[in-house]
Amino acid sequence: MDSNISILVEIPESLHQSFMTFIEARPDWDQDRVFSAALSLFLLQNRTTNDRQTARIYLDSLFKRTVEPV
Repeated sequence: MDSNISILVEIPESLHQSFMTFIEARPDWDQDRVFSAALSLFLLQNRTTNDRQTARIYLDSLFKRTVEPV
């Protein structure tokens, strides 16, 4: 079963402002969904070893589906 892991990161203030603008304009998105989509897209673009699972997480994030174990 996949589990969620919490991370704490510092980001530039300008990026945070853009992030908050995005979230405020899209009430169906939340912080977890944005970070999952962004991180999985980055990993796909940079050829990770588990592309299939990464692609699934990315698409599930975009279409707001709960990620289920493979």
